[in-house]
Amino acid sequence: MSDHDKPPELYDGLRLHQNENTGGCSPRVLDALRGLRADQIGVYPPYQATVEACARYFGIDPGSLLLTNGLDEGLFAIAVTLLAPSPDGTIYEAIVPQPAFEMFEFDTSIVGGRTIRVMPRPDFAFALDEVLAAITPRTRVVFLTNPNNPTGVSMAMADIRTIAGRVPDGGIVFVDEAYADFAGRSFVSELGAFSNVIVGRTFSKAHGLAGLRLGALLGNPVLLNPLRRAVPVYSVNLAAIVAVQAALDDPDHVRDYLRQVKESKAILYATCERLGLTYWKSDANFVLVRTGAQTEAVLSTAMARGVYLRDRSKEPGCEGCIRITTGIVEHTRQALAVMDEVLCAAR
Repeated sequence: MSDHDKPPELYDGLRLHQNENTGGCSPRVLDALRGLRADQIGVYPPYQATVEACARYFGIDPGSLLLTNGLDEGLFAIAVTLLAPSPDGTIYEAIVPQPAFEMFEFDTSIVGGRTIRVMPRPDFAFALDEVLAAITPRTRVVFLTNPNNPTGVSMAMADIRTIAGRVPDGGIVFVDEAYADFAGRSFVSELGAFSNVIVGRTFSKAHGLAGLRLGALLGNPVLLNPLRRAVPVYSVNLAAIVAVQAALDDPDHVRDYLRQVKESKAILYATCERLGLTYWKSDANFVLVRTGAQTEAVLSTAMARGVYLRDRSKEPGCEGCIRITTGIVEHTRQALAVMDEVLCAAR
């Protein structure tokens, strides 16, 4: 992790480096948290009402949902369950198209699996043929992200279907949909037809609950049951399950944030075009921008102004690139003012 990736120790500054909700959670969430009683906090949390509320939100049966302490816990449960070496010493493989969320490879390594990287195409279009060619009898997980992080580029649902039809018995396709709320598209509605696909969702982004850590795995109950045994009992805390119910009861808050994200991206695109910068149109709440030789200057100047951006230049295909969270419009304007300052001065 570079110095530019290190979050500030305090909550001051403008955090545009972690794809968080820059406007925060719904006021209803705060009200719900304030309403917690001492006796409620003193006992282990009940989950049924929250599971049912989340299942309604995703349009699935409660048995097809597993809540986790952040989506990260769900990813680790998948790695533990599917990628640990077999008793006879067989090393299982996870296919990870690049660039990708670093936890896919990290978790695979921790449990003793092998990561098979698939390098990106120049335009970041999904490399379907290359992924299919990487599948072997040892493939246990194909990690997909839709929309992709850090590019924001989406893959076709047909590609997910094709891969699901090619993984060997015992293998799964994991579709990380952390940013699906912004894309407006999801594979969840197709899960009934694919018993080997798990979709991962989170309430950290559009709902602004990153600090409370709540994720979800969605899929066939038979597929989720082994994962339930890998998730610690009561790993999701009371504050998170109370907060998510309140967040789901305030769809207007989410809709307003989605509107601002869309406007922020349009403003950023226009700025990039004016400055002659390469960027990729994003279906998420961030945009990848190639700042080239000025990357260090942009990151350093932004940090000095209390604006934190993400250096992605070490990711495959992302040389000279930064990633900018696009949330509240005024926050985006502050980041773009820094880019203007640095890049105009360099001309």
